[in-house]
Amino acid sequence: MSQPGFTIRPVQDSDAQRLEEIRQAAFAPVFASFRSILGDDIYAIAQAREDEEQEELLSAMFKPNSDWELYAAEWAGRVIGFVSVQLNRETKVGEIGLNAVHPDYRGRGFGTAMYNFAVDRMKQAGMEVATVATGGDPSHAPARHVYRKAGFTVEIPSVWMCQKL
Repeated sequence: MSQPGFTIRPVQDSDAQRLEEIRQAAFAPVFASFRSILGDDIYAIAQAREDEEQEELLSAMFKPNSDWELYAAEWAGRVIGFVSVQLNRETKVGEIGLNAVHPDYRGRGFGTAMYNFAVDRMKQAGMEVATVATGGDPSHAPARHVYRKAGFTVEIPSVWMCQKL
């Protein structure tokens, strides 16, 4: 990443509110897209609860007993994104989990840098395969594009993406 002042670091408890703001801003269009695709009735029954639970998932990642490593992406002293990484030492599979770049900072290479960081972390930990799951709907097209830029080139129809390390 060639943006001066860009760093990725482990989160601190004081980052929680900012990461939640980023999550809300980044996923609002995705949740709206789901609602549009599914219609209000189906969305309310089949998807809304899962979308609402995403806040709890992010919060749980801050806990010391979490299975996830959580990193904040900073640029010019401001947290602009985050990425979570799970390392399964038994299977040697690493996974990128919940992640986002604030919409105000998209398109500048920050997402690619975060995913490259996550893959490097997996390699460092001895993982042999990196995975990421994303939606196949139109609102996830930008995410799929950036995952591909970061080397996730093996896909199955459910749009679960893998990269051999």
